[in-house]
Amino acid sequence: MDKKQNSQNAEGIFEPFPIAEVPWEDHAHGARFGMRFQHISSYGGATQIGISNEVLMPGKQANPAHYHFVEEEHVFILEGALTLKLGDKSYIMEPGHYVCFPAGQKAGHALYNHTDEPCRYLVLGNPSPQDVFVNTENGRVGVKLMGAGYRASAEMEYWEGIDEAAD
Repeated sequence: MDKKQNSQNAEGIFEPFPIAEVPWEDHAHGARFGMRFQHISSYGGATQIGISNEVLMPGKQANPAHYHFVEEEHVFILEGALTLKLGDKSYIMEPGHYVCFPAGQKAGHALYNHTDEPCRYLVLGNPSPQDVFVNTENGRVGVKLMGAGYRASAEMEYWEGIDEAAD
């Protein structure tokens, strides 16, 4: 039997559900990055707010350090502990700890599990197809609307390459 894709009933109403019904997804890249997550808000029908239940295993980092121009992110620790890398500082976060990364705050953030136990936390945010984000490790600028990334070092002036004499 296939798992349900959401909590919608036959009448089109999204009903309450235990999060155990939500399928787990895995995200990994090389030996450094990896996590498991359940996108519980989309399972419940949400389109404006994103909520994920995430598990970060020992020795893993969730994503490269980054910040967003349009999207705001929140992290609330439920179980275990992790290190938040925020700009050039590090913070230990434990159950009951919370942090917000406001849109436009130009300090890269990354979650790293420095312990021997899994860490479970909620990530909340406002996903936007117009978001632009910066990976502070390599200077990549991601433009969601275009589905592409660019080097921040490849800046151009507004009129650069425009022929001023063209018809």
